[in-house]
Amino acid sequence: MSRVVAITGKGGTGKTTISSLLIRYLVRSGKRPVLAVDADPDSNLPEALGMNGAKDLGTIGGARQEFFDSKGDIPPGMTKEACLELKLNQVLVESKDIDLLVMGRPEGAGCYCYINNVLRNHLEVLGKNYPYVIIDNEAGLEHLSRRTAQDIDCLVVVSDYSLNGLRAATRIKELAAEMNLSIGSYFLIINNTPDTVSPQFADEVEKTGVPLLGFVPQDSLVPEYDIERKSLMDIPESSPASVALEQIAHNLFNHKGT
Repeated sequence: MSRVVAITGKGGTGKTTISSLLIRYLVRSGKRPVLAVDADPDSNLPEALGMNGAKDLGTIGGARQEFFDSKGDIPPGMTKEACLELKLNQVLVESKDIDLLVMGRPEGAGCYCYINNVLRNHLEVLGKNYPYVIIDNEAGLEHLSRRTAQDIDCLVVVSDYSLNGLRAATRIKELAAEMNLSIGSYFLIINNTPDTVSPQFADEVEKTGVPLLGFVPQDSLVPEYDIERKSLMDIPESSPASVALEQIAHNLFNHKGT
C-alpha cells in the first residue's frame, strides 16, 4: 500500500526544499521507487531533484491542453478517457529511484479546477505502484479549497521562523477540518530557523495545535545549491539542513499511519 505525504504552507517557507530532502531520505533508506509530484504551477521540484529536463518532456497542464486541442482526432476505437490517460502517462518522467509528475502551467484560457481533478484521479491510480508518494503543493490554501490534497496519509505544513507562517499553518488545519478532507495526520516543520529559538516563538508553535516534527536550521548550502543549479539530492550529509531532515524524516516515516 502506498503512503501519500503532501507538503504545504505559506509561500517562501521552503516547501520544495523540504520535499526534496524527504525524497532524498526515502531513496537513501531504500524506500523506493518514490513518486514525486510537483503540484505547484511555479514548478521548482525537478531542478531540486536534479531532473532538470523533466518539464521539457511534458506536464499535466500541457497534456490537458493537447487533449482539448486534439479531441476531434482521437484514434478509432479509443475513448476520450483512454486518450487522456495515455497523454498523462506520457508526461511521467521515470528514473532509477524517482519518478516525477509535473503539474505545469495551463496553456491558453481556463482555470486549474479541471487539471486538479485530473491530477487527483490520475494520482489515485498511479500512486498504487509506489511505496511513497510525495506531493509538493503550491503555496497557500487554494489546493485545499479545490480538494487537490484529498485522501492523503499525512499533511506536512512547512512554516518559516515567523508568526505569519504559523498563522498559515493554523488556517490550513482549520480549513482541512471544515472541508472534511481525508487526512490521516498533520505535522509541522519549522524551516530556516536561527541557532536559538525564542521561548515566545516556541509558545506560538504549540498554539497552532499541529504536532511539531522539528526545526530545520538556516543552511547556507541550500540557497547556494539553488543558485548553482545543483541537486539537493547531492547535498552533503553534514549540512545542517540534511542533518535535521534526516531525523525529521525518520520520525515522520516511522510514525504509525505515515
